[in-house]
Amino acid sequence: MGEGINGDAGDLAAAPYDQWLPFCPAGGSPRPSARYKHAAEVVREKLYVVGGSRNGRYLSDIQVFDFRTLKWSALSAARDSSQLNIENNTTDPSFPALAGHSLVNWKNYIVVVAGNTRTSTSNKVSVWLINVETNSWSSVDTYGKVPISRGGQSVSLVGSRLIMFGGEDNKRQLLNDLYILDLETMMWEEVKTGKGGPAPRYDHSAAVYADQYLLIFGGSSHSTCFSDLYLLDLQTMEWSQPDTQGAHINPRSGHAGTMIDENWYIVGGGDNASGSTDTIMMNASKFVWSVVTSVPARDPLACEIFVMKLKPRNLVQPRLLQSPAAAAAAASVTAAYAVITDEKTRDIVATDDLDVKRVQPSGSSKQITTELDALNGEKGKLESRLAEVRDENSKLKDRLDMVKLSHGELTKELKSVQHQLAAEGSRCQKLESQIAAVHKRLESTGSLENELEVLRQQISQVEQTMTTSQRQKSGGVWKWVAGSTEISDDE
Repeated sequence: MGEGINGDAGDLAAAPYDQWLPFCPAGGSPRPSARYKHAAEVVREKLYVVGGSRNGRYLSDIQVFDFRTLKWSALSAARDSSQLNIENNTTDPSFPALAGHSLVNWKNYIVVVAGNTRTSTSNKVSVWLINVETNSWSSVDTYGKVPISRGGQSVSLVGSRLIMFGGEDNKRQLLNDLYILDLETMMWEEVKTGKGGPAPRYDHSAAVYADQYLLIFGGSSHSTCFSDLYLLDLQTMEWSQPDTQGAHINPRSGHAGTMIDENWYIVGGGDNASGSTDTIMMNASKFVWSVVTSVPARDPLACEIFVMKLKPRNLVQPRLLQSPAAAAAAASVTAAYAVITDEKTRDIVATDDLDVKRVQPSGSSKQITTELDALNGEKGKLESRLAEVRDENSKLKDRLDMVKLSHGELTKELKSVQHQLAAEGSRCQKLESQIAAVHKRLESTGSLENELEVLRQQISQVEQTMTTSQRQKSGGVWKWVAGSTEISDDE
């Protein structure tokens, strides 16, 4: 990170290429509070920063940085109650506090789409307009198939069509749906695309290339971050996942990106462990990744403006890649380069076709021709290697599809077994309860048997006593009878 620049022509001209430099605001200009999950858009040499979150609190301010005066200012936008399609169910003149929303510039408006707010009771996506000419804002009624409310979505503009993809709804459900809003009619349309699109995600980035292709990169789910790239053909509405070459790109979400010509620059963001310190670039016509520059790790929550002067990409020698396969791929899809050396000069010559054009510098033309022939021969080998790499990638992709299919089936089977185990566990608990009850009954039965045995013994003793008593009584009677007889005889 070099020294700051103050924005005048001299500083900008002298600034080094492909390095982020702090853009120093004019003296006495207060800076806005640091924030995240805000949205920003450059309109007419002014940077508009809307909302965001700080310490868990959603912000409703609109901050403006003027690149001509190099000063920050807070925009005191008044609510425009005279505009058509205005919601009349509130009289609050302040702009709503938002986080996770998106901005696009359309005509003299900044269109604010979706986002999280603590005041809205609607479960549908909201749209606001900020008029940069009158410094007023309005809430707009939209029609058609209005999407459910969400945050962390991506929004891109093609003509007067606003394309929204993915995000996370208020119930934390991840989305991968696609909607188009016609800004002329404010009519929403849900677009059904072909299979093979991105997995549900939020905090990803999107860009439009050649007004025909929508690019989706990165983002995150609730458990992981992505580094994949998807392409949607806006004419056929079919998704594809192009094979990319070049630098290895780490997963990231919460980053920012901008398309300049055919180059998509992406900066910031990070994964669940750390922030991304590299600025990367995707050549959208050739699907080649490269790392433009890297910066030291910094305070993740700050309020600063940085500027990077871009080196003309068609004059840059290709970045040396660690992987031979990646180097071969880059050699075949990017421009061919010839390094011409003599005793006094060393020049880099770039061409846009795949054949190295012969040049005639000062010195021995025969030696130059030999070197170019050698380079063409090496290029042929690299193209052959590229074909092998693509074939291997195709095989690996097929294997990956089989693994994904097998994983899905195993996951279903695992869930089924888990349900069965849960049911068996419930049955075991019921059986254990029944066994415990039986044990208690058995214990009480044992004591009853003991008491019964005692009663039997008592009954037996009583019976024996009664028998003895009866015998004694029976003997006395007969004896009395016998004695009476004897007395009678004597008489």
